[in-house]
Amino acid sequence: MQHFPRSLGPAVARTSPVEAVRAGLGALIGLGVAGLFVLSPSIDRTLGLYLIAPFGASAVLLFAVPNSPLAQPWSAIVGNTVAAAVGVAVCLSVPEPIPRIALAVGLAITATILCRAVHPPAGAVAMTAAMSPDAVADLGFRFAITPVATGTVILVVIAAAYARLTGRRYPFRQFDAPNRHGTQDPEPMERIGLTKEELTELLERYRQSFNLGVEDLARLIGAAGMQAATHGTGPMTAADIMSRNLVTVDPSAPLAHVADLFRRHGFTSLPVVGEHDGFLGVIFQMHLIERIGAQAHRLDRGLRPAMRRLLIRETMPPPCASDLMNTTPPRAAPTTPVAALLPMMASGDVDAVPILADGDLVGIVTRTDLIGALARSSLQ
Repeated sequence: MQHFPRSLGPAVARTSPVEAVRAGLGALIGLGVAGLFVLSPSIDRTLGLYLIAPFGASAVLLFAVPNSPLAQPWSAIVGNTVAAAVGVAVCLSVPEPIPRIALAVGLAITATILCRAVHPPAGAVAMTAAMSPDAVADLGFRFAITPVATGTVILVVIAAAYARLTGRRYPFRQFDAPNRHGTQDPEPMERIGLTKEELTELLERYRQSFNLGVEDLARLIGAAGMQAATHGTGPMTAADIMSRNLVTVDPSAPLAHVADLFRRHGFTSLPVVGEHDGFLGVIFQMHLIERIGAQAHRLDRGLRPAMRRLLIRETMPPPCASDLMNTTPPRAAPTTPVAALLPMMASGDVDAVPILADGDLVGIVTRTDLIGALARSSLQ
């Protein structure tokens, strides 16, 4: 009993205010666009296109937890639609309101589980149908198509577009889908030696298949294994391995100067600093190459090579360092353990971590620094 009060507290990990605003803004946009252009706020018994309360619950899943299996398109669209059809059937068959509502929700849960389309708002969809005998009498089973299926499809499409615009992934990538380079190798954090079937069996054994996708489980196992492996690196911190005498650029530095520094020093990243070494961001060489390649691709392929090089040099965006720098890279403090730096660079998105003290840049740890540290540790 002494632990019971603690169990009443939040079970969800702390989330950043930025993520909270991102999710809330997404739901606002999704429901706003749906209500403004397609669905009416009031019941439209002619077309059947109107907003229903369960769409708000669907928006929570689609925009706040887009990685959840319960939020994926099949679960949302099929789950809501099947539940609506069940609710209508029960509403047309059972006259008494209380048994009608209870039966509609219970049958909807059973049906969506059998269809592998569990979506919590679907229970509210079935309940809405059971509580609206007048609307159901007018629309019949069309209620499952409009507004339920149509409205859910609209929300799913908006959620997918919004996720892409805000750097999230929705729908989630399947376990055996090609990686970011288009090859079949799993992402580094997912190379754990377990097959999709074994991961699925683990989820089913612990009854977590509704809460976690196979790819997410692989990523978590990989991250946990990497974190455990780094315990052998000892008490080393970022201050022990970081580069201190840094080459930096001003945010107004021309892009040609940035490219020249990459070429001259062989770096893969360059910190951008302001006055008094205040950290502003990092320019990664791979992003510079991608930008140059995209610009070159837009040029006429029929141009002579000399003319093409001239146009690239004269029109290559962005014009200065501040337009290309990443202002939100992973960062650490001098006292950060080396073990905590490994996951930051494991995905391949970045190959260096700035080390900050009171907002000022005091060093940088690159993949080369990290590999050297791990090699020295293994020889001790």
